[in-house]
Amino acid sequence: MNTANYAPTKLKCLPLREQPAYRVTNDSSSCNITELLAALIGGEKQIEIAEALLSYFSGDIRRLYQAHPCELANVRGISPLTAVRLKAALQLGARLNSMNEERPTINSPADAAALVQSEMGLLEQEHLRVILLDTRNHVLEVVEIYKGSINSSQVRIAEIFKAAIRRNATALIVVHNHPSGDPTPSPDDVAVTRAIVQAGKLVDIEALDHVVIGGSRWVSLKERGLGFS
Repeated sequence: MNTANYAPTKLKCLPLREQPAYRVTNDSSSCNITELLAALIGGEKQIEIAEALLSYFSGDIRRLYQAHPCELANVRGISPLTAVRLKAALQLGARLNSMNEERPTINSPADAAALVQSEMGLLEQEHLRVILLDTRNHVLEVVEIYKGSINSSQVRIAEIFKAAIRRNATALIVVHNHPSGDPTPSPDDVAVTRAIVQAGKLVDIEALDHVVIGGSRWVSLKERGLGFS
C-alpha cells in the first residue's frame, strides 16, 4: 500500500490548543493571518490551503482583500462557496476598521497630496489612484485603478467611476505619480483629466481635482486650470 497519500495533514499534527479553531475561539487577536484564514476555510487541509492562498497573493493581505471571489477560487482547495465566505469576512473586517478609524477630510489639494504622498512619492512606476469622498468630503477609500504610463488612450475612465459607484461616493480626487520626481502635468495627464471631469458630470460624481505627485512635490491640475472648464 502506498502510504504517501495518507500522510497526516498539518492540522492533525497539531495538539488541540494549537489548532486554528481553538486559537480563534480563545484569543483571536493573537492569531496570525494563516490561522485566521484556516479557521474560515475549515476542513482537514485548512492550514495547507490557507498557506497556498497567502502564497498566491504573495502574502499581501491588501491584494487578498481586493481579489474577486473567482480569483480566490483559483487556489486549489478553495471552493466557490468558500471564496464567497472569505470575501464576506474580509469586507466585514474592512468596514469595521473604517467605522473605528477617524476618517480624514479633504478640504484642499494639499490635504489630498498629504494623504498619499509618503507612499506614492517613492513608487518606481506610475500608479493612478482615486480618493473616494462622501458628501462631507470624508475619505471613504483610496483605490488603485491603474499601474503603468498614464496614457489617455489606455486609461479606462469607466474603471475610475466603477470604484466610486461601488462605494456610493459623491465626489473623487484622482492622484497619480511621476517617478521622475517632476510633477509637471503632461498633455496626457490633461487629456485624462478632461475625460474624467466630463464623465463625472454624466454620472453625478464630481471630479474635484487631479493631483500629480513627484517625489516631495505635487501639482493640482484644478489650481492650474488644466482639464477643468
